[in-house]
Amino acid sequence: MTTEAIEQLKYPVGKFTKPAPITPSHLQHWTDTIGAFPEAVATLTRSLSQQELNWTYRPGGWTIKQVVHHCADSHMNSMMRFKLALTEESPTIRPYHEDRWAELPDSLDDDISNAQDLLKGLHGKWVKLISALSNADLQKTYVHPEHGKSFTLAETIGTYDWHCRHHLAHIQLALDHQGRFNF
Repeated sequence: MTTEAIEQLKYPVGKFTKPAPITPSHLQHWTDTIGAFPEAVATLTRSLSQQELNWTYRPGGWTIKQVVHHCADSHMNSMMRFKLALTEESPTIRPYHEDRWAELPDSLDDDISNAQDLLKGLHGKWVKLISALSNADLQKTYVHPEHGKSFTLAETIGTYDWHCRHHLAHIQLALDHQGRFNF
């Protein structure tokens, strides 16, 4: 498999590019994606067998179940970052090793119902929070030490719209390839 083909599997919706400027239309579209994400995951995974939950979307990639568990972990972290940015002056957030988290027992569990329940509740709260943000709130920032820069909440909403679409595409790729990348 070529490097280009692996890159396409790794980033099936491309990489996030922040639009300039971020418009109310962007924010609404992104918020809608975040709101619809839990049901989209449930729809794709509703009738999967244990074997199918263990299919990967690319060579060396995560399984479907790891992707679902990762989204719950990642989006939980993002919600905390939002709340920190809204209540502190440009806080420095704490990154985490998502690759290591994906190997923990809860991320290897074939039962993804808890992660799906978490996504449903979390996204419900997250959309309520995002929808209530003022223009001033959207410009609040946090510092991500791994990137060495600040991110606005407006930009972060776009990043998580991308993250939702990115991982839905991973699940769909794993289903389309039917275990072909499992070694």
